[in-house]
Amino acid sequence: MATTPDFSVRGKHVLITGGTGGIGGAFAKAFLDHGAHVIVADIAGPKDGTDPRIRYEQLDVRDDAAVEALAVRVSQLDVLIHCAGRVAPFEEYKTEVFKDILDIHLVGNLRLANAFRPHLKASKGCLINIGSMHSYFGSPRVPAYSAAKTAVVSLTKSLAIAFVEDGIRVNAIAPGWIKTELTRPARENPEFNSRVIARIPGGKWAEAEDLAGAAIFLASPASKLINGVAIPVDGGYSAS
Repeated sequence: MATTPDFSVRGKHVLITGGTGGIGGAFAKAFLDHGAHVIVADIAGPKDGTDPRIRYEQLDVRDDAAVEALAVRVSQLDVLIHCAGRVAPFEEYKTEVFKDILDIHLVGNLRLANAFRPHLKASKGCLINIGSMHSYFGSPRVPAYSAAKTAVVSLTKSLAIAFVEDGIRVNAIAPGWIKTELTRPARENPEFNSRVIARIPGGKWAEAEDLAGAAIFLASPASKLINGVAIPVDGGYSAS
């Protein structure tokens, strides 16, 4: 007998890295509004006005010991989302910058996955990675970011295969052009901004909140057959 899809995340325990602002902040609010228990882990301090129901943890995802220590402090977890990241336009051709970008986006992803695998195994939970439209095509402005996000899609597939034996699903969201502090320099460059808008079918940048529905869906029982995929959420940018 057919059952109604369950899109609820109420009562789930969710950890979001890079969750003090941008996409991570939007995800934190969305999960909280849908009845989840939210932990935000960020290298930056909590912002003024942060919802007091959100538990904050200081974390540098490049630090093995710090990630392991956080895993000890977190007793229960159903959903892990790695949103922490940075870009350094045109500086990423420097070897040290390139390595740092990969450490945050890619190696940090693996650190978190390994550290919290036992938690997600216990809850039969899920890991949601953050790719990018640059997972599918390059960028002369941010070569390290593009390389890392391309690798995140492949890592998502590998982890999905490896973790399925523990009942853990691993998927990714690939955002397009989103209004965040990370993309502010691009939006403030008139020539670049006009090219972006011209290619987006809807003709405008998206808000970080526009991505939250995809995260809620991937964390809910309704997506139980979805595993090892990266879902573009870019307003049709990659299709145009």
